[in-house]
Amino acid sequence: MFIVCFPAQIWSDSYMYRVMVTVAMVACLAASAAAQKKEQQRIENANLVLNEILRMPETIPARLLARATCVVVIPSALKAAALVGASYGRGVMTCRKGTNFTEDWGPPSMIAMEGGSFGFQLGGQATDFVFLLMNARAASSMLSSRVKIGVDTAAAAGPVGRDAEASLDVFMRAEILTYSRSRGIFGGISLTGSTLRADNRANEHLYGKPLNGKDIVVRNEVVAPAAAQGLLATLNHASPKRMVSNV
Repeated sequence: MFIVCFPAQIWSDSYMYRVMVTVAMVACLAASAAAQKKEQQRIENANLVLNEILRMPETIPARLLARATCVVVIPSALKAAALVGASYGRGVMTCRKGTNFTEDWGPPSMIAMEGGSFGFQLGGQATDFVFLLMNARAASSMLSSRVKIGVDTAAAAGPVGRDAEASLDVFMRAEILTYSRSRGIFGGISLTGSTLRADNRANEHLYGKPLNGKDIVVRNEVVAPAAAQGLLATLNHASPKRMVSNV
């Protein structure tokens, strides 16, 4: 039997304090890296969703996307299997650069969605959402505070397909156009009463420092992370510059 003895001073309060601080720092760094990876994965999932939707025969009309200031993608939002139909999702918002949102697409800000019943069937199915923000006011409102769709901003269920191109003027008057995809079916959907807001905790995880949505989108204080390059490439390919509407 061996008994290993250590000098008493090793176990002093000072030594134990340093050990505890070191362990805590390692744990914090690991948690921070895991949180950052989670947000990066969310952006990559948003790109997959948007890619698939833009390749569908009945997709977002090109003329609407060309006039959008920002796009929000919420991949696989979940609806509770309950009569209230409460829904919850986390996703990403990317806006065109430039003072008038007319240039190519910029770094993403993370977004949270919450709401009451979205009118779906019961059963807790996962649903992807896409929102087109059609003017600077809608973008600024969402970056500044919690926005209730159809209450704080004018909203409409977005049209789909090439056949919708000829009658889009009415939709261009909406500030937010709303879409959903569930079980492979994509189309416009009414989301009146649900809310969207900047997820600044997620922004801090993604960029490694405290940031709000305006820091990212308006003040251009960051560059897009590597995980966002695919999403930005998808949008820049589909709609590289914004067409300013006179409607």
